[in-house]
Amino acid sequence: MPGPIALDQVPPVFRPLPASCRTLPPTALLLNRRTKARYENQLRHRINAGRVAVRDQIPFFERQFGQVASEWKEDDTRVTFADFAISEKLFAELRRDFSEDDFCSEEASPLDEVMPLEADFAWIVDPIDGTNNYALGFPVCAISLALLYRGRPVYGFLYDHSNQSLLEGGPGQDLYRERVRIDRLATAAEAQTMIGMHYPIPAEIQSRLSPLLERYRVRCLGSGALTAAYVATGYLTGSIDYKVKVWDIAAAYAICLAVGLEWVFPGGSPFPLRQFHPNADFCPYYVGTPALLEEIRAALS
Repeated sequence: MPGPIALDQVPPVFRPLPASCRTLPPTALLLNRRTKARYENQLRHRINAGRVAVRDQIPFFERQFGQVASEWKEDDTRVTFADFAISEKLFAELRRDFSEDDFCSEEASPLDEVMPLEADFAWIVDPIDGTNNYALGFPVCAISLALLYRGRPVYGFLYDHSNQSLLEGGPGQDLYRERVRIDRLATAAEAQTMIGMHYPIPAEIQSRLSPLLERYRVRCLGSGALTAAYVATGYLTGSIDYKVKVWDIAAAYAICLAVGLEWVFPGGSPFPLRQFHPNADFCPYYVGTPALLEEIRAALS
């Protein structure tokens, strides 16, 4: 069963009424129920639409895998024509039904434009997470789409090319692969303690983590989104990453919350997200089981 979710990770309409509001007249309580029902309806429609929109991009994603030409950006990361095409097609499909929402993509936004998130709902896409793997024909790569409500991820979709399946979930929604619920504890019970990481990592952090890295196995997959999501599925015990940006982790963040995992952001959480910028700073994090988080905290303190 999913673990408890921190109150600040729950959309406001789902939070318990404060004591001062429990004596409100029936009309006020009815309004709160109506607001909650309206939110649930809006969320359900967007989840269904997001699932269809991601699936519609899969054939193109598959055709271009290992074939598409790529270029190098100023930040020394790779980008392909497929990144731009998937962003544009996916958002065009979602805008038909949700034109009032905000839409954010690293590849579709002007580099000098800071986009304030003003709508209740926002979508963040990383059209190809693991672009280097994708361009070179290595199968660990994904389409990542996150749905945010008032700046907080409430649902995530990850098309995992390595096993050609759609992983999805969010807080209070459970975790699914191809619409089949995942039992994280059953997978974790069969797995060894393994930590997902992304290099390079600051030398001081590497030094502090050395006792853990000498004791546990490490996996470096080349996809920030999938590394974090594999903690949710139970394949990995935890993940530590100092080189990701918000679009890399937004969907995986919601997916991990679906199974009650805790995220820690040493430099401060990017959520609630108030604005989007393609040149945003890194947002270092670690996520994992309670026992592993205690070890990481002790190592970094």
